[in-house]
Amino acid sequence: MRFPLVTALLLASVAAPLGAQTDTAVKLRVDKLEKEMKAVQRKVFPNGVSLQPEITPTGGTAAAGTTNPVADLTTRVDSLESQLRALTGQVETNDNRLKKLEDAVKALKADSDTRLKALEGTGAVPATVTTVPAVTPAPSTTVAAVAPKPVSTTPAIAPKPAAATPPAAKPAPAAAKPDVTVAKPASTTKADPARKAAIAAVEIPDTGDAAEDAYSYGYRLWSAKLYPEAQVKLREFSQKYASHKRASYAQNLLGRAYLDEGKPNLASVTFYENYTKNPKGERASESLYWLGVALTRLKKLPDACKVYDEFNDVYGAKASADLKSRVAKGRTDAKCAA
Repeated sequence: MRFPLVTALLLASVAAPLGAQTDTAVKLRVDKLEKEMKAVQRKVFPNGVSLQPEITPTGGTAAAGTTNPVADLTTRVDSLESQLRALTGQVETNDNRLKKLEDAVKALKADSDTRLKALEGTGAVPATVTTVPAVTPAPSTTVAAVAPKPVSTTPAIAPKPAAATPPAAKPAPAAAKPDVTVAKPASTTKADPARKAAIAAVEIPDTGDAAEDAYSYGYRLWSAKLYPEAQVKLREFSQKYASHKRASYAQNLLGRAYLDEGKPNLASVTFYENYTKNPKGERASESLYWLGVALTRLKKLPDACKVYDEFNDVYGAKASADLKSRVAKGRTDAKCAA
């Protein structure tokens, strides 16, 4: 009788340290998982939104005395580790997709910048236009400088002043006028009367809220299909009220104005910036959809499909039914894989 009692006491004395060691190992694993989970949350939720773990005991309705608490905790830690690995893999996949999308848009932006510079270069080729920048800042002083010396400036501006030789006073104004008249077509001061009337017909809101009135006026110009004027007002709004609640609306509408005017290059850059700079904005999901449309019009179908994939990953669960149907049609137009 004495021997079994001694054996039991020895086993109890050995089991206690082993249990303590197991608890310590599990606590270390839990601490490590908590740190890793916080790191992942900071990556996934940069604005500080926390994610509450959804972990339930795996013991079911078993009686409390039939399972080992340490074993249950170990099982839950194993489950948490597997979930963390899955979440980490998803984050890496999303980062990879976003990087590819950024590379594609950067290439598109570089292409559009090159085309714009080429257009600006061709616009400055005519000889009459090259003199405009020098005359435009101070046209009155330029004319005054030319008037006192009609004889010396006439050969420089007009190579054929032979007929203007007898009177010395009147040829000077005639030679100075071409420079002034050239400057005005370049600045397009003489607008089409019909367009002037259309712009004047758009009511300028005056509610006392300068920001809301600025956005509303840009929206009304866009609704009236006065796209260049709408672009000017919407760009001004975005620069002046970058942190306003309507900033996402204005940037998205600016992209629409470019797209409706037939400028998908500028539209794609505008939509991309609205999505990346303000992904939680009211119109970020709309901009991502319209980015796919712009890329489709540019015949960049693989990039458009990547954009639609990004939309489904980021906004697919909470997007409206109408937006989802438009994205589905966009995928069809871009010939994306099902």
